[in-house]
Amino acid sequence: QVQLVESGGGLVQAGDSLRLSCAAPRSISSYYAMGWFRQAPGKERKFVAAIRASGGSPYYDDSVKGRFTISRDNAKDTVYLQMNSLKPEDTAVYYCAARTRRSSMSLSVPVNYDAWGQGTQVTVSS
Repeated sequence: QVQLVESGGGLVQAGDSLRLSCAAPRSISSYYAMGWFRQAPGKERKFVAAIRASGGSPYYDDSVKGRFTISRDNAKDTVYLQMNSLKPEDTAVYYCAARTRRSSMSLSVPVNYDAWGQGTQVTVSS
């Protein structure tokens, strides 16, 4: 069972920045892809961003394009989500996810990932 550990959440004001980290128990290069999702109270878990181990352009939900950046540090086995210009609607629990096997299935659908972290709370006040 893959155990991912998120960190970096907190309470910030609108317009501020946060960087979330996701530490993996093994080389992140061994995962086909890693992603970030978020879930607000009473709502379904939604896609934020994803990145493949093989490279190529990251994927973003339209709501975060231009503000959030997903990146990875293979030496530290860590994936990051840099969040700038935060808005109150970005408030949610943020989850890191990993897809361990190569697949053509969408990277934006939670069920297509097979490992998750425990989540980290991000709260943006207006």
